Amino acid sequence: MIYKIRLYERGQLRMRNFRKPTILISGCIEDQPCRYDGAMVKSSFVKKLKNHVNFMTVCPEVAIGLPTPRQALRIILSKEERLVFSKTGEDLTEKMKEFSKSFIKGLSATEIHGVILKSRSPSCGIKDVKVYKNYGKAPCIPKKTSGVFTKEFSNQFKNIVMEDEGRLLNYNIRQHFLTRIYAVADLKEVKRKKDIKELIRFQSENKYLLMAYSPNNLKKLGKITANHEKRNIEEVLKEYEYYFNKALSTELKPMRNVNMLLHLFGYFSKDLSKNEKVFFLEHLENYSNKKVPFSVPLEIIHGWVIRFKNKYLLNQTIFEAFPKDLLEVTDSGKGV
Repeated sequence: MIYKIRLYERGQLRMRNFRKPTILISGCIEDQPCRYDGAMVKSSFVKKLKNHVNFMTVCPEVAIGLPTPRQALRIILSKEERLVFSKTGEDLTEKMKEFSKSFIKGLSATEIHGVILKSRSPSCGIKDVKVYKNYGKAPCIPKKTSGVFTKEFSNQFKNIVMEDEGRLLNYNIRQHFLTRIYAVADLKEVKRKKDIKELIRFQSENKYLLMAYSPNNLKKLGKITANHEKRNIEEVLKEYEYYFNKALSTELKPMRNVNMLLHLFGYFSKDLSKNEKVFFLEHLENYSNKKVPFSVPLEIIHGWVIRFKNKYLLNQTIFEAFPKDLLEVTDSGKGV
């Protein structure tokens, strides 16, 4: 399924098609009141995301037959980590592992582009789950771990972008998550078509996005796309996907963004007035000094792309990597 937002092609306004990514999400987040206490987790971001992605929900605890509400679970460390009821100590580790493996096996024909799981959950937590000495009134130990379901899932899907609803409150983390799920959804379509021309187009349109994330992997991906060895398309796409995911898993750094913005600035420097150049460079410095967000200098350049009708840059995904109405600066200020 696809939906449309504005883009420009050949200097003319047109509609760009964004594919709807498929996101696996914990069932208790904005879907079902299935937490151990019978509650549902509220998330304004997930609520807004519902119109833009396809959600696949899972509640591992309900799936193994536990009622709602129920006794809380916890991870305890004996010889190894075990999932038990917090009061009685009944061990559910193997039951949860069996469900997790069965669920993952059932996903073999489904393309998952990203995952949102419940933070701190002993079944779904990503890396912030408390570990206790024992069940009952035993204290927690100075160690955090992943939920049992999440560990099994991560072992099978090593390159998938995975976040919890707590971390997605952060502006930068939200932006990174959205960028990756939409980029991966587009790449999956390129893989489906198995056409080297489609891969070349994809690489070209993502050039400056990749430059911002990982210049080294951008060069690697360029060589893979060129395919001087004349390898078959399946082999090329497999290697390309690996390094593309590797590139976008890199955390954005201000200095890499500055370098990328200066590359874009170079397209227009001869056509701009002295005051326009000074205006841009001042805002670029403000971004470097964390006085304005990355979007400020980027949008200045985007305005020039439209003004001068630069056909190559009009289709660069760096200017709109995902639907803009999904990202708002409404959190505590992180990332601004």
